[in-house]
Amino acid sequence: LASVWTPMEELMELGDELLEETLDAIINTQQPNQCCVLIYTSGTTGSPKGVMLSQDNITWTARYGSQAGDIQPAEVQQEVVVSYLPLSHIAAQIYDLWTGIQWGAQVCFAEPDALKGSLLNTLREVEPTSHMGVPRVWEKIMERIQEVTAQSGFIRRKMLLWAMSVTLEQNLTCPGSDLKPFTARLADYLVLAKVRQALGFAKCQKSFYGAAPMTAETQHFFLGLNIRLYAGYGLSETSGPHFMSSPYNYRLYSSGKVVPGCLAKVVNEDSEGVGEICLWGRTIFMGYLNMEDKTREAIDAEGWLHTGDTGRLDADGFLYITGRLKELIITAGGENVPPVPIEEAVKTELPIISNAMLIGDQRKFLSMLLTLKCTLDPDTSDPTDNLTEQAMEFCQRVGSKATTVSEIVGTKDEAVYQAIEQGIQRVNKNAAARPYHIQKWAILQKDFSISGGELGPTMKLKRLTVLDKYKDIIDSFYREQRK
Repeated sequence: LASVWTPMEELMELGDELLEETLDAIINTQQPNQCCVLIYTSGTTGSPKGVMLSQDNITWTARYGSQAGDIQPAEVQQEVVVSYLPLSHIAAQIYDLWTGIQWGAQVCFAEPDALKGSLLNTLREVEPTSHMGVPRVWEKIMERIQEVTAQSGFIRRKMLLWAMSVTLEQNLTCPGSDLKPFTARLADYLVLAKVRQALGFAKCQKSFYGAAPMTAETQHFFLGLNIRLYAGYGLSETSGPHFMSSPYNYRLYSSGKVVPGCLAKVVNEDSEGVGEICLWGRTIFMGYLNMEDKTREAIDAEGWLHTGDTGRLDADGFLYITGRLKELIITAGGENVPPVPIEEAVKTELPIISNAMLIGDQRKFLSMLLTLKCTLDPDTSDPTDNLTEQAMEFCQRVGSKATTVSEIVGTKDEAVYQAIEQGIQRVNKNAAARPYHIQKWAILQKDFSISGGELGPTMKLKRLTVLDKYKDIIDSFYREQRK
């Protein structure tokens, strides 16, 4: 569809044609319990459902969810944000639209190709005071910095690595301290401030992420740049944020604390306190459009939303997400295996790996599909065959001269395959028990992507799609076992 652009002056003139009485009549018919907006779920765990959010859901969350994230009213500080995620997604709806209206934020809309590479230019131009990104966006920024660093001169590269290591150590050992030692302040002034300026984050006081898990590697990388990433947790069904981190509510790897006025509990806990996360409050949606049975499945008789996500609450009320009930792998031997911690461990152990997906539901053992870190096509944002600088560094370190994915997969590059096998064995060694061991794995010829169907619009892994798309490879793991 062709876009129709209306200049602001013409848009404002349209209001002159509308009588105040007509507008008042429309406003007076609005009720807090009426549906205000429909958000469709991403369909990563089934068919998309129309989430009905009421006027009260929207106005309450815009006010208190953003307050919990320390967003300031315009009379205190002018917040500047960049809108680039699809506005059909709950995170962009609440963060870009409703919070902006609530507090008078200046919202700058990015170019249509923002996620294909132009976002960085917009950030540099706008210099937001607050920024939100799904984990994959932060990962792409990290990979871009790593590529630029690898191509820099020896002195510049050494300076950045020194500054990041000093800063990371400071942020890990004294996370809340404003009294930074001289070396950390020097590193920030001489090196890191310039990097943040080049990213457009010179004025950014709050950097958020949500919608999917984030690797420890990415969080550590940004801590090394003195950028603390604040997590939020919620669903379309909770009008977005039900838990928030902020400068006053932060713990590494945690999704923060429940938004004041909301409640949360964990049910069917195991011995480690991990169970299903249930939520209650004015964030909870009205129900699914024309799906009364699905609504009853989601919300119990006391109004608690059963999220299908698993996690634990620590003694101070900080939430730690461990996975999804629907993603829980139940092996043929009856073992319950949450895939996310194992997948994250593999990615941390092997910096050449971009995506890792654990398989084993109703199977005799666990296996895994792996993709390698590769550059993106600047025009389409689709994965190319070329390895990233970080992936090539890994290859060189283990004795391979490969520069493309096809070289590695096509020849089953011995050095790379052996290094990956050794990394998998190290992960297995740290596993709780033998049923948690990865016994077989394969490298796919192309990384996961939105266009390939493996990732949803917020870069969430669509596990059912992957299982179907790579069925032949998965079946081969288990056929060979029976011979």
